[in-house]
Amino acid sequence: MKSIYTRAIILFAHGARDARWSDTLWDLSRRVQSRAAEAFVAVAFLEFQPPTLESILGEAIARGCVDIDVLPVFWASGGHVANDLPPLLADFRRKHPEIRLRLLPVLSELPGLLDLVADAVAAPRSN
Repeated sequence: MKSIYTRAIILFAHGARDARWSDTLWDLSRRVQSRAAEAFVAVAFLEFQPPTLESILGEAIARGCVDIDVLPVFWASGGHVANDLPPLLADFRRKHPEIRLRLLPVLSELPGLLDLVADAVAAPRSN
């Protein structure tokens, strides 16, 4: 598959039995894509919903991506980010040492996000 992409941004989330849960994640992926047109932007799930992280990483490689950023769409670095994600990334790195794979911070650690949320919550409400 010929591609114009060399970079991928993968939004990695838990997944849920109710697919409606991921609607805002897909919306986020469209917004990221609109801001990073040069990148292949995709969504992957740990469980309950396809696609898996492994399949999306494979798709990124098939599209020619050599720089891959994985954003864990989790509020904080709990069990899934600290325990489940590292082995998945380590396995990928063993199989594809030529790919530059970067794990981005969880949402609460992104610069400015805590202040953004605090400002939104503390803003005066108009009824």
